[in-house]
Amino acid sequence: MSMQQVGQDGLDAWNRDLRATCGHFDTELAFNRALFIGEVSNVHRGGLALANLRTNAGSIKRHSSNADHDDDQDCLLVSQRSGYCRITQNGRSIQLAPGELLLMDSVGALEISPFGLIEHAVLSLSRQKVSRQLGGETKTFGKVSSSKACGRMLHVLMDQLCKDTPDGDGAAGEGEALQSAFVSLLGSALEQGSDARDEGVALQGSHLRSYVQKVIDESLSQPGLTPVGLANRLNISVRHLYRLFEEQDDSVCRYIQRARLKRSADDLTNPFLRDESITSIAYKWGFTDSAHFSRSFKKQFELSPKEFRSSRLQVGQGVA
Repeated sequence: MSMQQVGQDGLDAWNRDLRATCGHFDTELAFNRALFIGEVSNVHRGGLALANLRTNAGSIKRHSSNADHDDDQDCLLVSQRSGYCRITQNGRSIQLAPGELLLMDSVGALEISPFGLIEHAVLSLSRQKVSRQLGGETKTFGKVSSSKACGRMLHVLMDQLCKDTPDGDGAAGEGEALQSAFVSLLGSALEQGSDARDEGVALQGSHLRSYVQKVIDESLSQPGLTPVGLANRLNISVRHLYRLFEEQDDSVCRYIQRARLKRSADDLTNPFLRDESITSIAYKWGFTDSAHFSRSFKKQFELSPKEFRSSRLQVGQGVA
């Protein structure tokens, strides 16, 4: 079976499992489908259904025109287990970093934009109960505070649920009590407008460049990683993005290329990847032109990719 067919089968399985678990979503790939990662698993913890999602898709969208396919019974509490992403619903965009929690509605248009490979744990909660607790359906989207007491309790509960062992006998009886605990805590745990503004101010400070670099490092495999796209994801201006790197006598484009070349070099010298072609490694890390990759690689390392791989693997094997 060809790599292309394997990739197609993987995408088909992902779409099938995702729709069965989370509703009618469409997936847009970030790069060659042979490199696509999409995994969905479902477990029961404490009598509650918990879905685990792992993907490097370019975007995952639910269109408002698919309302007939929406499951209007649930709200989804999303725990960002690893990686970075942006989630947009009701005209608002919220960025999630590892360890953060977000509540989103199972109804209406929604878009998840991963910055590279991400992992989510998704807990289904009664939409009716959540709406009643929050005082209306328009409030069923927002980030869970990590500073408020109720928010911290929700983080602890969700982490414990993710780490717990699968249900055994008698666990089903716990589900209703746990769901009530999650829903009741949500009322005071969601960030309000002022909280979101404070977070935005914090991102404008000294940690912004570090955050941007982490997002870039998580997104290197996406060929469409550009300053304009990156600025849009981060909700900052392109000029502001450029300035962050210029302050360090660098540029965002040079940083992206250096990072991609470094990842490519690491793969070229990995003995477990010796049978993977140079072109596939280049494409894996976001290069779309093999000639451009070879020129850039030689300029950076003073050896062609082939020469670099050969010399480093021989050294690793103790060959003079």
